[in-house]
Amino acid sequence: MAFSDKPPADQSFSVLLYDCFACDPASKVDWRTIKLHRSFDKQIREAANTYALEPALIRAVIHAESGFNPKAVSRTGAMGLMQLMPETARELGVRNAFAPEQNILGGSRYLAKMLKRFDGKLDQALAAYNAGATTVQDYRGVPPYPETQAYIERVNILLKRYRNFRV
Repeated sequence: MAFSDKPPADQSFSVLLYDCFACDPASKVDWRTIKLHRSFDKQIREAANTYALEPALIRAVIHAESGFNPKAVSRTGAMGLMQLMPETARELGVRNAFAPEQNILGGSRYLAKMLKRFDGKLDQALAAYNAGATTVQDYRGVPPYPETQAYIERVNILLKRYRNFRV
């Protein structure tokens, strides 16, 4: 992954710098009522089948991470729908983190890996997705970071809603 002030020749889009409106623990976003998304259903179902994940979980993570914006780039350099860091994307074999199919497959693979690493404990896997697996190991559980705790709450609220959502 390289960053430049010129759009890549093989892409029809430009990158949108994305400051996560919901990452602030004091965010006023009401996750219980915010509009849900139907986008990327085929890619989400493929990733869910490939990595034995619940489609609603993948959808909730995408919503929490990028608000379903495939061009999103965080202030820390995380990219695409599931906000993959460049090094993580490379490790997962994601060549273009802005391509929805690649990003969803890569992010889902990483999420499945975190669930396995933390014995299926969803909150710990989500904390690892957000703050890093080493941090969760060091704290022997969810770290006391307000942003990470707000992230876990946000994903869990969205997960419950997406489980009851007809795509």
